[in-house]
Amino acid sequence: MKFSPDGTMLATASADKLLKIWNAEDGQILHTLSGHTEGISDLAWSPDGEFLATASDDKTIRLWNIESVSTVKVLKGHTNFVFCLNFNPQSNLLVSGGFDESVRIWDIARGRTMKTLPAHSDPVTAVTFNHDGTLIASCSMDGLIRIWDTDSGQCLKTLVDDDNPICSHIEFTPNSKFILASTQDSTIRLWNTQTSRCVKTYTGHINRTYCLFAGFAPGKRHIVSGSEDAKVYIWDLQKRHIVQVLEGHRDVVIAVAAHPTRPLIASASMEKDLTVRVWEDSNISAG
Repeated sequence: MKFSPDGTMLATASADKLLKIWNAEDGQILHTLSGHTEGISDLAWSPDGEFLATASDDKTIRLWNIESVSTVKVLKGHTNFVFCLNFNPQSNLLVSGGFDESVRIWDIARGRTMKTLPAHSDPVTAVTFNHDGTLIASCSMDGLIRIWDTDSGQCLKTLVDDDNPICSHIEFTPNSKFILASTQDSTIRLWNTQTSRCVKTYTGHINRTYCLFAGFAPGKRHIVSGSEDAKVYIWDLQKRHIVQVLEGHRDVVIAVAAHPTRPLIASASMEKDLTVRVWEDSNISAG
């Protein structure tokens, strides 16, 4: 689940194989897109707002044109479930990871793989570019976070915790000096990418089974995450304490998304619930 770059739309994808685009203002469905033959695990908007990409268990990535609301390319190459993806800031490259333990860098215009990185020894759970697209970070069920040079495909750094818990999700801070990582020991860690050290930890939520999304709330001064106790948790980035717990879902909150400009957070929950909720928080400044 992700807000569009301009914040007017919210895209959601699920195990029902469908991609839905909603009006972020009134919650109405604008489009329901089908094409994948298996469930969808991740989606990403291109920063220019032109495309949406979806990663599916059918081993493909679909590129959807927002204006024509149609598939423009099907990217094939992964040999197992595609689990995660993200665009670079320039919108011309896509990075993806999957259960084949590889990370692939795709040329959007040509619709083909530029590089395949033998990245991990277990399924890849998240991939992302840094603020200028020169670096890629990946994480995996093997517990490792790796930082790669986009151009050469060389691994520059490996971040690993002593306990080596399964890493579910990662996100660069806006300045790319830190990586926020969710792990399945019910902890979120902030890593300094220069020193390869964990500098802050955030706890209180439950995450032991699923790959839960965590990220920065609007204004970038708070961290928001789903939880397996059906709640959404918000922490103060610097002080590390919980500032708010959002209750209302009836099952695991698997995905959260922050609005790009307004103090809005979207959350999505699993089987017993199947709702998307949008929360407005006057306490979180959009900066």
